[in-house]
Amino acid sequence: MKKTTQFRNLLLSDQLEFLCEAHNGLSARIVEEAGFKGIWGSGLSLSAQYGVRDNNEASWTQVLEMLEFMSDVTSVPILLDGDTGYGNFNNMQRLVRKLEQRGIAAVCIEDKLFPKTNSFIRGSAQPLANMEEFCGKIKAGKDAQADDDFSVVARVEAFIAGWGLDEALRRAESYHAAGADAILIHSALSVPDEVLAFKKEWAERSPVVIVPTKYYATPTDVFREYGFSIAIWANQILRSSISGMQKAAKAIYEAENLLAVEDRIVPVREVFRLQGADDLELAEKRYLPRSGKTAKAVVLAASRGKELESLTEEKPKAMVQIAGRPLLSYINEAYNAVGIKDITVVRGYLKETVDLPGLRYVDNDDYENTGELCSLKTALDSLEADNADLVISYGDVLFKKYIPQMLQDNDAEMAIVVDTSWQNSSNTGRYTDFVQCSEPYSRDIYGRQVCLECMAPDIPVEKIHGEWMGFVKIKADVLQRVQEELDNLVNKQGRKDAKMHDLLNACVERGYLVDVLYTSGHWLDIDSLDDLERAGSFV
Repeated sequence: MKKTTQFRNLLLSDQLEFLCEAHNGLSARIVEEAGFKGIWGSGLSLSAQYGVRDNNEASWTQVLEMLEFMSDVTSVPILLDGDTGYGNFNNMQRLVRKLEQRGIAAVCIEDKLFPKTNSFIRGSAQPLANMEEFCGKIKAGKDAQADDDFSVVARVEAFIAGWGLDEALRRAESYHAAGADAILIHSALSVPDEVLAFKKEWAERSPVVIVPTKYYATPTDVFREYGFSIAIWANQILRSSISGMQKAAKAIYEAENLLAVEDRIVPVREVFRLQGADDLELAEKRYLPRSGKTAKAVVLAASRGKELESLTEEKPKAMVQIAGRPLLSYINEAYNAVGIKDITVVRGYLKETVDLPGLRYVDNDDYENTGELCSLKTALDSLEADNADLVISYGDVLFKKYIPQMLQDNDAEMAIVVDTSWQNSSNTGRYTDFVQCSEPYSRDIYGRQVCLECMAPDIPVEKIHGEWMGFVKIKADVLQRVQEELDNLVNKQGRKDAKMHDLLNACVERGYLVDVLYTSGHWLDIDSLDDLERAGSFV
């Protein structure tokens, strides 16, 4: 249903309807999510969010620009608080045309002089517009509209200016005759006496809208009993946001850290949700061409991890909790942080427990009798052929996001990441893949290509140049040939227990240049309970 028709239905509803104020795209989406059927584009709030006074200091084009954002992110109608129409009848006509172009359902104009002043600031001293001139403005707006359901609401300020009920009725009758679709009767009293008296006399000649900002203590059923059409909660969203920002700013300033506020404010992901980040991600997958920098990831997570003892009796190592979250979720988060969103996880042991959302799963059901290459083959066989590079890692390795970023930025046909602090692992007794490279790490290697020569757990100490960190990047244009090497090892040679270093060594022997990216630290292989304890600090 058109937004103009939605608003017209609210005006003509046989029950009291409600609009809530919003002043930008974010607040408009929040108001709609709260359940409101319509939005009040408050002049006070729109000017306040720009940091200027409600005296037409924000230009009408600035108001239109913000309204466009509000309309784009919502599906409910917006009634603009159009002040006095931003000028004479000519300005009013242009305003209506521009509002319709932006999907705004209705405009409310008030019978005061331009530039206007907020009704609650010395209201009794504010002069009212000439009634005949204001009627001409209403007629001009109605003549300009292209959509028959677009609504013009006439706001009567007689009570604000102290002119009384008779003048309010006289003006309302004239505005109604000029074509106004509804009357907004305004009052600055803390009780509803004026608006109730008006409605009693006005009866059902046309819909009547109220703004109970000052007489907020009045039970809503009173408004229903008198037959008002719409009640507008006119500025509470803005005011609540101000108090929240003031408290947060003061707490951060005094504490000089974020601990005082982080548990009392929404997480950043809620901001992303309101911004529609998920929709953008889906659109990127559909519309963006895949470039050479696009990468997928495969995470090998089929094993149990018996070394973690009872912790892996009911779930595999990849799902063991670290600081309240599964290890695999940190891996997913690090990849996502560098734009790698297409992630395939190879499951095996208790596969049904590996069920994080947003990941793609394939299963190596023979995980107990096969090695890493069989798991990798299962993943590669399931991937669509495209021009995406591939990053491979393990489901028990925590890492900082710069590591996959380094791999993505590298243009070699294959690349691995090597930790130069290998001595830390040489005496632990755990399985370690050491590497021998074309040259060891030094400050002089920058700008030169260093390549893998061999990888094994038993390289002589004097030939070790580092420890492989479990990451491989394979360029899209060589992935098929690497897959052929993998098939040869697993199928033709029957090496079902082959490990990743077997594939890398085979590629080197075949003449592939496997780039070595040296680094130091910033990763953690979870191989023991001690590692798991250190992981808490790592994350």
